[in-house]
Amino acid sequence: MPLSKHASFRQLATFHAVARLGSVSLAADEMHLTQPAVSIQIGTLEESAGTPLLQRTGRGIRLTEAGELLAGYAGRILDLWREAGDEMAMLQGVFSGTLRVGAITTAEYLLPPILVNFAKEHPKVKVKLQVGNRDEIVRMLAGQEIDIAIMGRPPAELKTDSSAFAKHPMAFLAAPSHPLMSAAKPSIALLSDTRMLVRERGSGTRTTVERFFKDHGLPLRIGSELSSNEAIKQMCAAGFGIAFLSMHTCVLEMNAGLLGVLPVPGNPVVRDWYVMHLASRQLPQVALAFEEYLRTHGQAQIQQQLGTLPAARTAARKRSVRRAA
Repeated sequence: MPLSKHASFRQLATFHAVARLGSVSLAADEMHLTQPAVSIQIGTLEESAGTPLLQRTGRGIRLTEAGELLAGYAGRILDLWREAGDEMAMLQGVFSGTLRVGAITTAEYLLPPILVNFAKEHPKVKVKLQVGNRDEIVRMLAGQEIDIAIMGRPPAELKTDSSAFAKHPMAFLAAPSHPLMSAAKPSIALLSDTRMLVRERGSGTRTTVERFFKDHGLPLRIGSELSSNEAIKQMCAAGFGIAFLSMHTCVLEMNAGLLGVLPVPGNPVVRDWYVMHLASRQLPQVALAFEEYLRTHGQAQIQQQLGTLPAARTAARKRSVRRAA
């Protein structure tokens, strides 16, 4: 049975709150309604849909198959309505709205300072940042849960408009006491004989290190697989193995002397950071503005973060000496 024309925007908003929060009482608090009022609106919406949307299970509720379907549409309708309000405000000279960004876990180390600087320039903008591994961010982008995504390479499975905005150095790292840090003739081949600490499948970092070993014709010996950059850093600093991580994630540990870049040829491995959105998606003005901000200021702000690393300071001193000579 098709959804009745009598279904209201208010009913959809109430239902979406219940679906998102998993509770009638929490939805009532958020919507500033009584619980009976929420139940009445859900009941009326179910009559319009011609099928149950919620199923009570003991002390909680869960969505029926129809409820799952309608919750997805309700979320998109509400997002479009908010976007329309933001765009109308733009026409009146008010730069506002909600910036919905998704970033892979590695980017959570570099993105917050950039978001803070952007928000300072646009104080009426709200920021919603979601972090996940590569597969999760791709899913969010495809489902339009986010407007733009930050990751190491555009997804082949989605048609996106993407652009590189900064360099992304990734490195093989070890504790200063690790034998490879003082090897007489360090080489990439030695990496295949050591225990590697790697991210889980679905992570962009995992894909990059697998491709690196494949391109060099070397086997990847996985010692431990972890879903957290922090866990990898702790195990690496304790001498448990070699890590392959974005250098953005290790600024504190490298400055503290807990981790160092392995002195092997081709290390660090320099990739790019990309910002992207669905090619079929008409972006809100606030998202377009942030993409342009990244392209204009991203490299400089990220380089400022990496400039505190010992390796960066040493390179800067060498350049200074060469210029003086």
